[in-house]
Amino acid sequence: MDKMWIEKNIDNFPFEPNLVDYEHVYREFHWEDVAKEFEGAPLGGLNIAHEAIDRHANGALADKTALLWLGQNGEKETYSFAQMKKETAKFANVLKNLNLAKGERVFTLSPRIPQLYISVIGILKNQNVLCPLFSQFGPEPILQRMQRGDAKLLLTTKALFEKKVVPILDKLPELRYILLFDSDAHASEKVLSFSRLMEEASDTFEIPYTDPEEMSILHFTSGTTGMPKGVVHVHKAVYTHWMSGKYVLDFHPNDTYWCTADPGWVTGTSYGIITPWIHGVTNIVDESEFDAARWYKILQDEKVTVWYTAPTAIRRLMRIDSEPTKEYDLSHLRLIQSVGEPLNPEAVLWGREKLGLPIHDNWWQTETGGIMIANLISQTIRPGSMGRPLPGIEAGIVHQNEDGTVTQVSEPNKEGALALKIGFPSLFRSYLHAEEKYKKCFVGEWYISGDLAYKDEDGYFWFVGRADDIIKTSGHMVGPFEVESALMEHPAVAEAGVIGKPDEMIGQLVKAFVTLKAGYTPNDALMHELIGFGRKRLGVAVAPKEIEFQQNLPKTRSGKIMRRVLKAREMGLPEGDTSTLEE
Repeated sequence: MDKMWIEKNIDNFPFEPNLVDYEHVYREFHWEDVAKEFEGAPLGGLNIAHEAIDRHANGALADKTALLWLGQNGEKETYSFAQMKKETAKFANVLKNLNLAKGERVFTLSPRIPQLYISVIGILKNQNVLCPLFSQFGPEPILQRMQRGDAKLLLTTKALFEKKVVPILDKLPELRYILLFDSDAHASEKVLSFSRLMEEASDTFEIPYTDPEEMSILHFTSGTTGMPKGVVHVHKAVYTHWMSGKYVLDFHPNDTYWCTADPGWVTGTSYGIITPWIHGVTNIVDESEFDAARWYKILQDEKVTVWYTAPTAIRRLMRIDSEPTKEYDLSHLRLIQSVGEPLNPEAVLWGREKLGLPIHDNWWQTETGGIMIANLISQTIRPGSMGRPLPGIEAGIVHQNEDGTVTQVSEPNKEGALALKIGFPSLFRSYLHAEEKYKKCFVGEWYISGDLAYKDEDGYFWFVGRADDIIKTSGHMVGPFEVESALMEHPAVAEAGVIGKPDEMIGQLVKAFVTLKAGYTPNDALMHELIGFGRKRLGVAVAPKEIEFQQNLPKTRSGKIMRRVLKAREMGLPEGDTSTLEE
C-alpha cells in the first residue's frame, strides 16, 4: 500500500473518537454468547429461516416492514415480517408437496423480485439447500453449476427459462421441476406456475428440527483454473451473520438498510437477505441495475441509514462530476460499507468529500461465509486497509514451510499469506464433490485464504494481492493493488488493472491497463505522463513500465477486475473459467 499517500491525506479524515472499546469487546467475546441470541429455535434446532423471519413475526416486530421492494418501472411493494412468514410458509409447503426431500438442492435464477426473496426463506424452511445463480449467466455456466450441484428444482422466469435453460434442459435429467415466477398456468407436469402452486398452498408451516450443521446454502465460486467450486455452508453460519451485523453494519432497531449486491452472489444472500432480517431491520431491494441518479434518489427518498455496496459501483459514482449532498438529501445516511475487492484509499477520501461519510472497507470470501476483517464504525479508518479482525475471528500472516507446516509472522509490516484460525461458525464445510481440493485449503489449524497481506503495528491488515497475482520484477515482489491504487490518484484514471508480463531481463515487468475518466483522451502523451506519475509515486522498480488504455476492463459480474483474464489476453493464453465475466 502507498504509505506516502496515507501520510499526505490522513488529516482529511477528522473521525470521531472510538465509540466502543474494541479491545474489551474482542477479549470478552465468545461464540457461546452469540448462541444465546438464538435460544427458542424450533424443536431446539437452528434454522436460518426461523431466525430471519418467523421469530420476528411471532413477536413485537410482526407488523414492521421486512422487505421494501422497488420495481424498475416505479412499482413499490412492502412486506411485513408477519406477511413474509405466511408467504415463505406457502413456498415451503409447495416444496413439501412436490416431495422435495431434506438436503435436496433448489436453484434460483431470477432478477431481484419479491418472489425470489420469499423463495429463499421457504427453501431454508423446508430444509432444502439454496443454490443461487446470477441471472446474467449464460447457458453454459448455468449448466456447469446445476450439474455439479445435483439440481432437483429450478426457480426462474419465463424469459430466462426460454433463453438460458431450454438449450441445456436435455443435459439435466435429474432436474425434476422448473417453477416459473411469472406464469399464470402450468405448462407441463415439469414446468409449473409458481403463483398457481402458491395459491393452493397453506400459509402455515412448522419448521422441522434443523441441526446447526445441516447444509443451508451452496455457493459457487470460480478460480483461475478448473470448473466452478461448490462452497458448502451450514445453518450455524447465522452466528457470524448476526455478529457482523452488530459490529460491522452496526444495525440499530430503526435502521433502513440497502445492500446493492445481487442474491446470485454470496454478498447478496449473506448481507442482502440473511443479516438484516436476523436483526429485524427493514431491507430495501431495488430491481434495477446501476444508475447513479436512481441510487442517490433511493438513498434520499427511502431515508437509508446503512448502505452496503461495492468498489466498482463507488468508482462509477466517482467518475461522475456531481455534488450528491447538494443535489440530494443524504442526511439520514450514517454508515457506508464496501466489499467485493479492495477499496482504493482514494475512494475512502471521495466518500468523505462527496457523501459526507468515509467508506468502510472490509474483507471476506465466499469460503468464509461472512465478514472477517473490517474497518469498524467504532475505530479510526486507515484508508486502503481491510481493517482489523472481528470479535471471534483470529487472523494472521503466515509463511508456509517446505515441510508442509506454517509459521505465523510476528513482525509487523512483513508480507505473507493471510490465514484464519479455524473454528468460526461460517467457515465453509467442504467443496461439494471435491474433498481433496478442500483439504488443500488448510494447514494445521489455519485456513489459507490465497490472499497475500501484511499487518501493521496496530493490528490493521493490508491487502497485497492474490498469491497467484503477485509480480516478481527485478527481485522485487510487487502487489498489483498497490500499483492500481497509485495510478488512480491521477485525475485522468477511473480504473486500473495491473499484471506481470514475462520479460527475459527482469523476470516480469509491470504492465497496467487503464480506463480513463470522461473528458480524457488516450494518447502517447498521456501514457508517458502516467508512467512518469507512477515512477514518482512508486519508484522505478515498482512503477508500471507499460500502459495500455482500454475502454472497459474485464470484470466479474460482481465487479472484481479479472487480472488473470488481462494476463491471458496479453500472453495469448486460454482465459480459463470465464463464466462470471461481464458480457
